[in-house]
Amino acid sequence: MEGYLEYSRVFKALGDPKRAMIVDMLSCGELCACKILEKFEMSQSTLSHHMKILCECGLVKAREQGKWTYYSLDSDTVSRIRQFLCDITSDKENCICINDAGCCKGCDEDE
Repeated sequence: MEGYLEYSRVFKALGDPKRAMIVDMLSCGELCACKILEKFEMSQSTLSHHMKILCECGLVKAREQGKWTYYSLDSDTVSRIRQFLCDITSDKENCICINDAGCCKGCDEDE
């Protein structure tokens, strides 16, 4: 359950279209907050809120240099999220419902 909680935080963070767009922008490499802000009609404090959520879930890293903050994707988290999504969307022997294999047995017998 703990793994699901960790990954659900990332998906929840990506549930906001602007945060998903920010992650898309960061897929091209590290960006200064000012460059991210140029793409959106939002205040600096609103951007800070979005970046805080992306950093707290581990998807984005922040680096301070002088008065500027630079953001980049955390490649380890991105790799783990990719693997998690693949795992939960693929057929496997150790599926979470392995003990409930007969739970839907007979559901479509009437058809």
